[in-house]
Amino acid sequence: MSLSPHPAGGPVDLVVRHPRERRSKCSLEPLRGRPDIQFLTSGPGFTFDATGFVLLRVDAPLLSREDGALPLLLLDSTWRLLPSLLRSLTGDPVPRSLPPGIRTAYPRKSKVNPDPVRGLASVEALYCARRLQNRPVDGLLEAYRWRESFLRQFEK
Repeated sequence: MSLSPHPAGGPVDLVVRHPRERRSKCSLEPLRGRPDIQFLTSGPGFTFDATGFVLLRVDAPLLSREDGALPLLLLDSTWRLLPSLLRSLTGDPVPRSLPPGIRTAYPRKSKVNPDPVRGLASVEALYCARRLQNRPVDGLLEAYRWRESFLRQFEK
């Protein structure tokens, strides 16, 4: 699959959603239709060549502005379903991490599995990653219910 270029010439980020992820709960859903973000839904037999995309991981080097020309690959899934989504990736993505001090504002309440301490809502991760890459963040958090609470940590 090839991504269409962003009209402003910047990278086009990709969101791959697990089919069992509820769109009504997805923090990225309000961003559908933006020219700088494309959405795919995985399913049986789905594979994606992630070569050249930044894939966020906790155990990777820190994302920086030197990575600014690289598109982000966001995997939208519950933490429990994430391993199956990761298995659908082929190729050689660029592993990067976000700073460890960033905390989610999303009120998580998993009754089955604990959420990782450094886990962020997908839109929070997108916002942070683009800031680190020195890319535009305009409008990313506009519809995010916990925007103000999340942004307070950057005022310090």
